[in-house]
Amino acid sequence: MALETDGKIFVAGHGGMVGSAIMRALKTRGFRNIVTRTRSELDLTRQEAVRAFFAQERPQVVFMAAAKVGGIHANNAYPAEFIQDNLEIQGNIIDSAYRHGVRKLLFLGSSCIYPRECPQPIKESYLLTGPLEPTNRAYAIAKIAGIEMCWSYNRQYATRYLAAMPSNLYGIGDSYHPENSHVIPALIRRAHEHKVRGATEMVVWGTGKPRREFVYVDDMAEGCLFTMSLPDEEIDRMLPPDVAPMVNIGLGYDLTIEQMAREVCSVIGFTGRIVFDTSRPDGTPRKLLDMSRLESRGWRARTLLREGLEHAYQDYRARFS
Repeated sequence: MALETDGKIFVAGHGGMVGSAIMRALKTRGFRNIVTRTRSELDLTRQEAVRAFFAQERPQVVFMAAAKVGGIHANNAYPAEFIQDNLEIQGNIIDSAYRHGVRKLLFLGSSCIYPRECPQPIKESYLLTGPLEPTNRAYAIAKIAGIEMCWSYNRQYATRYLAAMPSNLYGIGDSYHPENSHVIPALIRRAHEHKVRGATEMVVWGTGKPRREFVYVDDMAEGCLFTMSLPDEEIDRMLPPDVAPMVNIGLGYDLTIEQMAREVCSVIGFTGRIVFDTSRPDGTPRKLLDMSRLESRGWRARTLLREGLEHAYQDYRARFS
């Protein structure tokens, strides 16, 4: 079952950065029968509400972008909420999808599911081969549970529930919360504010040495749509029953946090000195994803980092300046 443009599609979390990017990708490809609900209209942590929604709408396909997310500070400060909310959301959606006839679902995970000290680049098969990064372990375990849930339903009920593992995301619609945002939006906000104030230096958390791979959110959405649009037999060849039903989505190269900070400052025009606060945590040393599963089938991210940062900064200024 490749995706049909007139089939009913539910995008959970359509208002967030990831969900809105998936919405843009679907609409660009001519999909119009898209169902959404705001958080006030449907609380995804409430099982009965989610089941009633699926019983009423009967979507054929689900893109599951709803989640509680945040940067290293938020993950460290609120682990209980990160594990509880995500387990409830994904459990309710995946089970309700099966109960009401959804045969194809894409669960959005994160590269933080992989072990902290992982061979590079990271293959999907490295899942559960070592300890996780402590600062985001609660979130990672919730996402691992979502992957296992997709796999379990596939094995028992012959569904095709897949999981996409994107590298660090950034772009249009990102969160620029002063404490809880991810690294690129945090750097964009900080560099912009320092530029406006005429500051001569900017503090960046950590040593600047960890390496990260960043993928523009609209590229990620295209990768998700590409995966879900593959014919069933192609998905079955790529993800046989004895393999976790997951694909990495990344850019294909990484850089240090220091390099990223300097690139962000260059885009924004902040020319002051960058100072690293080494008392702050670094997180995982490196996370570069192996992209062979998708690249061997013809998909590759198209947006270069500089271009993506320019789009992200334009979006930030339009929303907050």
